[in-house]
Amino acid sequence: MTVPDGAGLGELRFLYVGVDDTAVAVAQWVDGGAAVLRWRFQHFGADVAGLEVGSGPLVLLADHRPTGSVLPIWSVDDLRSSMTSLTAAGWQVSGPMGTPEGDAAVATATDGTEIALLEVTRPDAMDGAYADGTNTHRVR
Repeated sequence: MTVPDGAGLGELRFLYVGVDDTAVAVAQWVDGGAAVLRWRFQHFGADVAGLEVGSGPLVLLADHRPTGSVLPIWSVDDLRSSMTSLTAAGWQVSGPMGTPEGDAAVATATDGTEIALLEVTRPDAMDGAYADGTNTHRVR
């Protein structure tokens, strides 16, 4: 199944990667020289780290995602319109749901392929929260 042109996919913003243990995974990526830690938070029973990997999308390591899974998250200009376009093309779409950067949705093709869509309205939310010394959820 293909993504319809009307879905309005922008940049590939994140790769949401499921790991067993976020601390171990961060150490392997950072200590191995493959990435630089940009931020890390523990909240709502999840441990999530954002890693810079070259010029590509931010890699999000998350212990609440299925281990070994990778969910690409694409930016969109108009989430509702993108959801409508994908639904019309036969995708099953769930959302919208709130995220720190803006509303998001997950779309599943008939073959089981999943992508996420994110309408970025607060692009610096995670970096700002990590820089906030009073934020009790950040992990240093």
